[in-house]
Amino acid sequence: MRRIAVLVAATSLGLSACAGPAIAAEEPVNAPAATRVAKEAKGLKTAVFAGGCFWGVEGVFSHVKGVTSAVSGYHGGTKASASYDLVSSGITDHAEAVKITYDPAIVRYDQLLRVFFSVVADPTLKNRQGPDVGAHYRSAIVPMNAEQAAVAKAYLAQLGKAKLWDKPIVTGIESYKAFYAAEGYHQDFMANNPRHGYIRRWDAPKVEALKTMYPNLYRASFLRDAG
Repeated sequence: MRRIAVLVAATSLGLSACAGPAIAAEEPVNAPAATRVAKEAKGLKTAVFAGGCFWGVEGVFSHVKGVTSAVSGYHGGTKASASYDLVSSGITDHAEAVKITYDPAIVRYDQLLRVFFSVVADPTLKNRQGPDVGAHYRSAIVPMNAEQAAVAKAYLAQLGKAKLWDKPIVTGIESYKAFYAAEGYHQDFMANNPRHGYIRRWDAPKVEALKTMYPNLYRASFLRDAG
């Protein structure tokens, strides 16, 4: 019964948010390696990224070596407004976001930033990504500690000087408030719905770009979140 409910929910989303018009996906960008390398202590760390529809953000990071968990959810608003219907209506302060847990001995925070800007999100789009429009689709970096904040600030400055995009970077750094996991049918959405039209057009190409551009970081299997 639960699988049927998940499939019904996923099918209904085909006419909802994360399902914009059929236009071409953005090209990946070869963002440079960070000059400010993250200095992180041993042990698992967490990071939060917002980059449009969380299906693709979660999907890409679920294929990155060293990532041990990737959870789709909402960041920036209240607990009461942390539901898909409310967030996708655009009336909350939330952004669709993904909280990842990673091992810095395998993948550093600055490397995660490089992946994010290379294949996950277009940093020149304000309050939108791809076909999805609204402040809840904004791109944002949410540092979880002082080191992440310093690395993120330095990397944004580095990218600004590199002028890889024709338009200015509008991706912001947001202070962490609280992260609320999204509904169950959103978790592992790419793995559970590989033939979904949105996944095939917008998100599968991002994973292919990760594989091509960063083979040393790419993990072929999709990390399914145990939670």
